[in-house]
Amino acid sequence: MANEKKNIKDKKPKFNPYWIYGILIALFLGFQLFGGSGYSDTNTTTPSEFFKFLKDGDVQKVDIIKNTGVAKVYLTKEAQQKEEHKNSKPQSFLPSATPLPNYTFEFGDLQNFENKIASVTETLKTKPTIKYDTETNDWGNLLMSILPFILLIAVWIFIMRRMSGGAGGGAGGQIFNIGKSKAKLFDQNTEVKTTFKDVAGLEGAKEEVQEIVDFLKFPEKYTSLGGKIPKGALLVGPPGTGKTLLARAVAGEAKVPFFSLSGSDFVEMFVGVGASRVRDLFKQAKEKSPSIIFIDEIDAIGRARGKNAISGSNDERENTLNQLLTEMDGFGTNANVIVIAATNRADILDKALMRAGRFDRQIFVDLPDVRERKEIFEVHLRPIKRSKELDTEFLAKQTPGFSGADIANVCNEAALIAARNGKKEVGKQAFLDAVDRIIGGLEKKNKIITPSEKKAVAFHEAGHATISWMLEHAAPLVKVTIVPRGRSLGAAWYLPEERLIVRPEQMLDEMCAAMGGRAAEKVIFDKISTGALSDLEKVTKQARAMVTIYGLSDKIGNITYYDSSGQNDYSFTKPYSEQTAELIDKEISNIIETQYQRAIKILEENKDKLTELAEVLLDKEVIFKDNLEKIFGKRAFEKEEPIKPASETSETFNKADKAEEAKTTESGEN
Repeated sequence: MANEKKNIKDKKPKFNPYWIYGILIALFLGFQLFGGSGYSDTNTTTPSEFFKFLKDGDVQKVDIIKNTGVAKVYLTKEAQQKEEHKNSKPQSFLPSATPLPNYTFEFGDLQNFENKIASVTETLKTKPTIKYDTETNDWGNLLMSILPFILLIAVWIFIMRRMSGGAGGGAGGQIFNIGKSKAKLFDQNTEVKTTFKDVAGLEGAKEEVQEIVDFLKFPEKYTSLGGKIPKGALLVGPPGTGKTLLARAVAGEAKVPFFSLSGSDFVEMFVGVGASRVRDLFKQAKEKSPSIIFIDEIDAIGRARGKNAISGSNDERENTLNQLLTEMDGFGTNANVIVIAATNRADILDKALMRAGRFDRQIFVDLPDVRERKEIFEVHLRPIKRSKELDTEFLAKQTPGFSGADIANVCNEAALIAARNGKKEVGKQAFLDAVDRIIGGLEKKNKIITPSEKKAVAFHEAGHATISWMLEHAAPLVKVTIVPRGRSLGAAWYLPEERLIVRPEQMLDEMCAAMGGRAAEKVIFDKISTGALSDLEKVTKQARAMVTIYGLSDKIGNITYYDSSGQNDYSFTKPYSEQTAELIDKEISNIIETQYQRAIKILEENKDKLTELAEVLLDKEVIFKDNLEKIFGKRAFEKEEPIKPASETSETFNKADKAEEAKTTESGEN
């Protein structure tokens, strides 16, 4: 019964202030329509009929309203009994203290009307009463006078309600809630479908993030030994590697409130708003602890504070950062509140933000290796109708340097290409075309190119292919094409070896292969062109890195001018003298020129094979590794290693260690 009563109460309409506005508008319209006259239905007549009534002696009184041009006619009691006037009695829906007229009509010109009444009433024994009056609508005038104020007040109330989080507004979006946090809350009531199963690769990062979730689920397991739960974890890595995806998986796995927002959500044009939002965010997190706060792109507010801070927006950002530093590790306690942040620019973050006690852990989310790319492909291929012979190991090898976001794009692009070609399933060729589309751009087969230009492009690309085939450390060739793509007139695809450290001879071989295009133009045509722009840009960067960053130049020595912290500003001054700058420039030039001459020498020795390869390229427009094997033979430096799962790899290493140990023991015995 109690519940039924409660339901009946809930069903009752709630008071709405807009009802007041509706009533006021209705009253105004009513007074305007009815003019405050108190009658709803008065019979109208014409002047000619009125003068007929007047001659017959039926009119008792005439009220002439001068300002409206209307005459009100009141009949005598005897006249009201006549058949022709039986419907003249006015119908009133409001009580009235004054009698209502039987007829009304518009009389036109007042002077003519008065003269005609005078001429008609001269012969009458009983003359009617003629009364002049001016009629005003007091209520209507009052409403008209106060209507502008009512509209202003209504608009003001509407704006205030919107700004104070009323109709259609959320917290933080209005002027009175501008200091409120914009964080989205994900908890048990919010369904987040992403889990750690959807995060392929990133084994180390995933393990650390899973541990953070475990801290909040079972804190006693760690605190019983005297340990403290980490206060923060910073996800660092290139764009597209899965930092936000990891955080989304945490929101899906953790059974605790998860606050998600971006670093730019703290930034506002009003002074003090950023710091206020930080306070409100941590206040909410403490109230719902244990909880997790995720700040994406934290470099928006976490940039290193300058020594000579200027006033303005820079001051506001620093105030926000100061408040964040205080909240994360200040006098106040943040029990069971863990902050996870993500950035791809960790080098510009403030040192105070990076220290232990705030972000205790830095989790590096690197580009996936070949094994991790295979796992990522398997995740993104789940919703795609792929052919049975499609090999994810092959796809992983074809996409070196691709991030998780790039792989997702490849899978989607392959599905679109297969659908465009009318295929029922996505096959190997669709994926190869998708990789080409993403790396090189869209094919432009209709681009106008002269035969001489096409020949130059063919020899240029054949030069790259020849040098890379001849050198041990150059990346092995996959495909060469002279079909224009994007801005390039031709392109060569390679599969670079995935190295953790790079030696000088490897860098020099890559530079030589890059200069092979211009070298081929010089050897065949004895002319060079602007087609080697991207190659020159690449080798110049590599040579500069060898000299100024990695210390791989004998003349410059073991010294680097690279600052990994990003704290020093070399925009106006250089960290070396003018003499050293000249030496650096000469050394960079010498390295590039040496590799160029080396490429020319190799191509001159293999000029006939270079020409044969270019002719095949001109004929087919696209050639593959098989075409090079027919001309040059098997590449002597091929190192093909199968991809193995992590468990199998570690087991192999253990077997290798045991075998090495056995060999050592045996040699010792001998």
